[in-house]
Amino acid sequence: MEPCDRSGGASLDNPSDLAQLYNIVEIFHSVQGEGFHSGIPHVFVRFGVCNLRCEWCDTNFDEYTTMPAIDVLAEVMKHKCSRIIFTGGEPMLNDLWPLARLLKARGYTLSVETNGTIAIPDGLLDWICVSPKDQMYPKVAIKQREGDELKCVYVGQPLAMYDDLRKGFEHHYLQPLYDDEATVQDNGASFALTEAVVKDNPSWRLSLQTHKWMGVD
Repeated sequence: MEPCDRSGGASLDNPSDLAQLYNIVEIFHSVQGEGFHSGIPHVFVRFGVCNLRCEWCDTNFDEYTTMPAIDVLAEVMKHKCSRIIFTGGEPMLNDLWPLARLLKARGYTLSVETNGTIAIPDGLLDWICVSPKDQMYPKVAIKQREGDELKCVYVGQPLAMYDDLRKGFEHHYLQPLYDDEATVQDNGASFALTEAVVKDNPSWRLSLQTHKWMGVD
């Protein structure tokens, strides 16, 4: 899908939408490296703040800049790409409706990567990827139980824990834990373990963070 004329209709934007504030870690254009849309260029809007603190997280979500939606929009529009991914941190801690309205009015397709602990309003987004962290936080409820893509970081947990959750998703991925501070050998062992599990459980697909091996964001 190619973006429409993004200048058209700008005068119709709601001023309150343009003024909505967001905590932004970074906005960048890259190729999605994992999951269903692997290999497809996107503009990533990475939000600050998260309600979980996974030990393997590769984002410093405590360092961010507060930006009005009009500035977020301007940064996104610098790139010739019609696909947006909201990621974090935890993007669903934000009221995304104002930003979503601005972007959809300009023909963008909106996806989210979320830990699933916050329910997503109907109609807000075009693609929902839930990456649950209940393997690390067993007492944290997964409230977003439907979507397009379920992507689970594999750290040895029993796959049976996802039997009910996966019914709400069309695509199911296991992703090896990649630790930026680990050795190549240790990360390789994690990959091999996950690959073996997928071979024994063919209803799951293997997702690799190829962007890390490419050395890009």
